[in-house]
Amino acid sequence: MTRWAVVTGAGNGIGAVIARHAVKAGYQVAAWDVDGSAVAALADELGDACVASAVDVTDESAVVAAVAALPAAPALVVNNAGVVRFGPLLTLSAADWRTAVDVNLTGTFLVARTAAARMISAGGGAIVNIASINGIAAAPNAGAYTASKAAVIKLSEHMALEWGPSGVRVNTVAPGLINAGMSEPIFADPDVRGRRQARVPLGRLGTAEDVAETVLFLGSDKAAYLTGQTIAVDGGITISALDKMPRPARVDSVGLEGAREEA
Repeated sequence: MTRWAVVTGAGNGIGAVIARHAVKAGYQVAAWDVDGSAVAALADELGDACVASAVDVTDESAVVAAVAALPAAPALVVNNAGVVRFGPLLTLSAADWRTAVDVNLTGTFLVARTAAARMISAGGGAIVNIASINGIAAAPNAGAYTASKAAVIKLSEHMALEWGPSGVRVNTVAPGLINAGMSEPIFADPDVRGRRQARVPLGRLGTAEDVAETVLFLGSDKAAYLTGQTIAVDGGITISALDKMPRPARVDSVGLEGAREEA
């Protein structure tokens, strides 16, 4: 039985790697991207297991038509399409704000909602929405990106609650410092790369493969009891706020009670 997986933003970067992993996992992949030539090249690479379509996820009619064109309800939908419009909030243009929110949040909503309707009719499925650690921990000069990705996390929880009783699981993957896709220009600077990598508890930058493996796990039966969760694929960086924070040596040696006694 053919299992269909829809991957948005599949033309390059993390999306293309997710599509390749989905094919390896046995899915028939519908690769969508606003850049039709990019997904066409991916489909040429993957052969009959991949069908490419130029789809703008912010265009509701295009999304509805693309979902309707699938031969069967998708077993997995990966909302990976996204954009960044970095810059300080004080000078961020309304146009850049709307672009980020339209693609990252509204696009996720339109694709997930349209696909979920077919999934529910077919008895269920899995949706994985790609957020970011920027949606967990705010970062300066991230423009609308932080707000849009935080909203994706909450939207995913909302979807999980509403659609869970109908057999549709919805989870979120929040990539961290991933040396792929939109982050490649950041890590092209050796100094920035080194300083950022040094902050990661696991000691390395993440890869698109790290993200893809997590996505495919969440879409599989091995994650059958997981819904409404956000998995940070980040090498531990979102939990490292207090890492290497200085403390008096006596606190480490005797603990809190000893520190109170000395005080």
